[in-house]
Amino acid sequence: MKKTKLWVIAAILTVCGTKIQAQEMSKMVYPQAEWSKAGDILMHTPGQELFNGVIHPSAGLFEDYFNVDKAAEEHRGYISMLEKNGIRVHTVIDILTEVGIDSLRTLAADVLTYDISNIPDEDVDKTEAYRQEVLSKMTRNDLIRCILLQPTVKLLKTDNNTGYEAQYIQNPLMNLYFTRDQSITTPRGQVICNMNSTQRSPETSIIALCYEHLGLKPVLCIEGDGRLEGGDYIPAGNVSFIGCGMRTNDEGIRQLMEADAFGHDTVVVVRDHKLWQMQMHLDTHFNIIDDNLCTMVKSRFEASPGAPEYNTCDIWVRKPGTKDYSLWKQDQPFVDYIKSRGFEIIPIDYDDEMHYANNFLTIAPRHIMAVGGQSEELQQRFRDARVTVEWIPLESLIDGYGAAHCMTQVLHREVWTPEQPTAVRSITRQSTDSQPAYRLDGTQATNEMLGILIKDRQKVLINETH
Repeated sequence: MKKTKLWVIAAILTVCGTKIQAQEMSKMVYPQAEWSKAGDILMHTPGQELFNGVIHPSAGLFEDYFNVDKAAEEHRGYISMLEKNGIRVHTVIDILTEVGIDSLRTLAADVLTYDISNIPDEDVDKTEAYRQEVLSKMTRNDLIRCILLQPTVKLLKTDNNTGYEAQYIQNPLMNLYFTRDQSITTPRGQVICNMNSTQRSPETSIIALCYEHLGLKPVLCIEGDGRLEGGDYIPAGNVSFIGCGMRTNDEGIRQLMEADAFGHDTVVVVRDHKLWQMQMHLDTHFNIIDDNLCTMVKSRFEASPGAPEYNTCDIWVRKPGTKDYSLWKQDQPFVDYIKSRGFEIIPIDYDDEMHYANNFLTIAPRHIMAVGGQSEELQQRFRDARVTVEWIPLESLIDGYGAAHCMTQVLHREVWTPEQPTAVRSITRQSTDSQPAYRLDGTQATNEMLGILIKDRQKVLINETH
């Protein structure tokens, strides 16, 4: 991998041996908003480690069997499409071929296991010395294989041949290609997650090593009982959305707030009450295209209070310049809150949802990369909203329970400059004005309500009824 440019805030910085000019660095920062132009993305093209997952998809956390070679081909095609848009893609394998060999050997030593439970005690020390000797001789590529396949050698003593025979077990990192999940990137920087699934836990060490090589120092590692996965996090300008449900819990969110890792003064905790694998993360049923446009799967958009699909949200706030958050609103209707922030919602019908239509990647305002094969109705909705969509062929990869958004960790995006606050203006309601207005708490206002409301993304003073 050629040393490529990582955009960070500094006057002049050397990252991976490449000097970055000040004017270039001023354009890209840690993501503040999901809709800002993407600069750098971390991805992993799946390889041999994927095979064990497809031979028993459910145990591999996959939806169905899929062709491993075809999946890798699709992933490379996705990377090519991103690069044609001027995005710099850093792959895990390319980084591992560049990191210091000692770091690679240390990581491999943590995962190469010799099971000595069935050999004599006098052989234990000798066996460990033998393991270290083998590790010291491994080539870089074999160390990488060791890291991705997580092998265990179950030793048995025998009088034949070399004196040992073995059974070989692998715990490969078949979900590593979902690089959205092992970390999140907030306006403050990277946070290393604590995965909900035990079999995915080792993935975070690899991602942490990648960040170290790229000159990125994570601001926090989620620990203990805290759980956090990247698919639950979406930055939105001056607010952070964080899902709380199957994969991320309150303790993980508490650690983020306590460490000031969000970098936003408003944090919206979106509570999932359905707990369904197909909608395991926030980005599977809600996504953002622009500062006033988002998508939501229809079952969530139309859900009634009390239904499992009905999302609520808790709103945590703090005063600018302070660290501690306080709970401002609890159990608020999520759809109403989104509307109160001025978002138009494009609904995703069930058949499109099952084809991962909502799991797209926004690479610039109203410019997304999405799974191909969606309905004409959805394609028309995007056209009507003036959204540029690049349809990606991902028919194999999506059977791993994820799509375009899940496969990317956006490290840097263009600087987001918020609009200046709009002053309250006084208007007289006209009977022909059908545009809805919302109260400051996010609930829709009735025609009879007066006072300061939110209308067309502006605060307005309604001073006359119909």
